[in-house]
Amino acid sequence: MTDPTIEATRRLNVKKQTLDDAYAAPANFLEIDVINPMTHGVAKKRYTDYEVRMRTNLPVFKVKESSVRRRYSDFEWLRNELERDSKIVVPTLPGKAWKRQMPFRGDDGIFEEDFIEDRRKGLESFINKIAGHPLAQNERCLHMFLQEPVIDKNYIPGKIRNT
Repeated sequence: MTDPTIEATRRLNVKKQTLDDAYAAPANFLEIDVINPMTHGVAKKRYTDYEVRMRTNLPVFKVKESSVRRRYSDFEWLRNELERDSKIVVPTLPGKAWKRQMPFRGDDGIFEEDFIEDRRKGLESFINKIAGHPLAQNERCLHMFLQEPVIDKNYIPGKIRNT
């Protein structure tokens, strides 16, 4: 007869991890990169946009891979939508850089490569913090931002239903 205390305190049999397990695709992943900044237009009509590339296997996202181009103002729109409609604390965006937009500067201001790269890193950090939040992953505005070529600013806010 076995002693019940020994039986109760015996270690669980843990399955050894194989190389296939170790190098298999992760159970759940969400990767978002903000890459390839491009400046368009001339003079006052000049702007920079960024490619936002997403890969995931999370069931809440119907599209598993997407690539869209977004301007800084699109990131502002997303932040404002989340602040208004969700219950999460929304991180800040990299600054607007008002001084860099002043006329008669001796440089390219907000169109300088170093500034664009710093902003790109800040936008990538911002979108990854938001998209990594389980409550934000259900927001329709986030899905539209990450997956729709054009943002419909007249959309009806709400949650994504997982079907």
